[in-house]
Amino acid sequence: MGWRIGVDSGGTFTDVCLFEEDTGRIEIWKTPSTPDDPSRGIGDAVEQGLARVGGRMAELTFLGHGTTVATNALIELRGVKTGLVTTQGFRDLLEIGRQKRPDLYDMMADKPQILVPRDLRMEVPERLRWDGSVETPLDLEELRNAVRQLREQGAEAIAVCFLYSFMDPAHEAAAGAEIALETDDLFLSLSNEVAPEFREYERLSTTVVNAFLGPVMQRYIRRLETRLRNGGLAIAPHLTQSNGGVIGFETAARFPVRTLLSGPSTGVVAAQAIGEAAGIDNLITFDMGGTSSDVALLENRICKRTGEADVHGYPIKAPMLDIHTVGAGGGSIAMVDSGGLLKVGPQSAGADPGPVCYGQGGTRPTVTDANIVLQTLNPIEILGGRMAVERDLAVKAVDDLAKQLGLGLHETAQGILSVATANMAKAIRVISVQRGYDPRDYALMAFGGGGPLHAARLARELEMKRVIVPPTPGTLCALGLLLTDLKADFAQSRLLSLSPEVFADIADGFVALEVQADRWFGKEGIAEDRRRLIRTADLRYRGQNYELQVPFPCGDDDAANLGALVANFEAAHRQRFGFVVDGEAIEVVTLRIEAVGLVERAGLKLENADVDRAAAVPFDNRDVWLPEAGGRVACPIFRRSDLQFGDTLEGPAIVEQMDTTTLILPDMTARVDGHLNLILETTP
Repeated sequence: MGWRIGVDSGGTFTDVCLFEEDTGRIEIWKTPSTPDDPSRGIGDAVEQGLARVGGRMAELTFLGHGTTVATNALIELRGVKTGLVTTQGFRDLLEIGRQKRPDLYDMMADKPQILVPRDLRMEVPERLRWDGSVETPLDLEELRNAVRQLREQGAEAIAVCFLYSFMDPAHEAAAGAEIALETDDLFLSLSNEVAPEFREYERLSTTVVNAFLGPVMQRYIRRLETRLRNGGLAIAPHLTQSNGGVIGFETAARFPVRTLLSGPSTGVVAAQAIGEAAGIDNLITFDMGGTSSDVALLENRICKRTGEADVHGYPIKAPMLDIHTVGAGGGSIAMVDSGGLLKVGPQSAGADPGPVCYGQGGTRPTVTDANIVLQTLNPIEILGGRMAVERDLAVKAVDDLAKQLGLGLHETAQGILSVATANMAKAIRVISVQRGYDPRDYALMAFGGGGPLHAARLARELEMKRVIVPPTPGTLCALGLLLTDLKADFAQSRLLSLSPEVFADIADGFVALEVQADRWFGKEGIAEDRRRLIRTADLRYRGQNYELQVPFPCGDDDAANLGALVANFEAAHRQRFGFVVDGEAIEVVTLRIEAVGLVERAGLKLENADVDRAAAVPFDNRDVWLPEAGGRVACPIFRRSDLQFGDTLEGPAIVEQMDTTTLILPDMTARVDGHLNLILETTP
């Protein structure tokens, strides 16, 4: 037996989680990321992590990787020069969009940059009708001329999106074959492969984003795979998708748009497994990293999925976990805005130069610097002593900001944390209150490098009574890579009025999707007994403009299936909107299949209580500035490694470990459960 390894590459740190298959041993490691070449940081992190446990790359039986390469390239607009080929008359759809203003009352709001300028958007004669029948055949000669023009203008990637191609992909397939004959060095993105669903603008946007990021992702994956192979890796590595599953490197290189939520999705997967082991069904996850915070809601241990999202201003149609992101992380920069008010984020100091206290040239105070000033974070060293910090630099940076605000040093530092907490609370309200869920009915699971440090205050802001801090919260996304399965999603848009008569058409649609799923299973080498198919459908009332994704019944009785499907839709509609419309016609819009290839997973061990063991004692005390305690207070400091099943701590207290720090506020208690989770609860 060998080692299984998960690697999560973030904007500030790269996290590693190792699982030894024959013993169940779990080890973690954390190193600074390398933004100039993320593959170098990942290779170094894997080598260091294996060296720490005496393992070798050749002994790995699984390597899963979560990345922010595609996300950061889209945010920073570091994609390639991209061309577009579309149906005649539709070249400006990318710019027209839905003619909606996201910020209705903001006269100064900036629209996201158009990824394909107008001179690189080419039209060709072709046209399908709404039912997929051909109105105008594809003009191959005009297509060749368009491709030649794009090549002459230096395009490195081409997106092809024809009207109604999701009904019949023949025109796009012919165009793709012709483009491949014309050139073999351009990245090609076909909408019927990337997003074979209705809504022309969203499908076009997704296809263009995929092309824009394609060569960037291809180069990154090639560098990383070469580095890993040269290091002795003998197995096929995998990369995380936005839907919480993993795919092979080849698929990720072809469809980078599926990896836009690669990093945070596995944290949700790990939270689901930990919640199940701990017997907690309803969770809100809070993943705070160096650049941003990601939140998600799990009801009955299941995170809702969505087929459409807005990623940094660009509509994306791709299956993904319903995760909401806000620009509030440990590296988020605090500043005074034009109105003289304190603002935190979304700009981040990242890994280089990082927070001021890192001593790497940063000059603008961050959330991490505020914690160093208040000494809720160790003011001398972090990462278990592997990284020294310089508190005097943080004090100077925060004090400079304090002078601009006319406040004291500690009040300003605490103000930075309060603003960041408000930003994170707003994100949680988006996925809970605004969708009909009361956060007070949920436990908050905190992870990421900064999650446990800010979770107690965030829970108090939202009136949540319980916080769960897993044993390795700072590397939970890496652990999630060892708990997830291989996954792929297939969809087909079919606008049908729901009735017993259309079930034959629906069955035909699912059969077509199952053929695609079987092809994917075979390509990934997944054994028959490890294959699972999950059916869902997007439904809406006739006249509505947006759909709800609900489970599709799989029984043999069509009448019973129809009743169950209607019940699923009405329950989802009542949850989201608060009502149902009796007697209103329901439409089936899109059929979906999630193909799951089950893999061996890392297990979560249950500890036995040691009744004879003495209670944990603090290894240090530190003066910490806590407004909840009236100001400066002598706070006991515990090592997480010293805590065992059954231990109970009274706040205020701080628990330190290599990958994070947990703050326990006054009037809170923390106990260690059988899976070594730290459970924080408000004292009645």
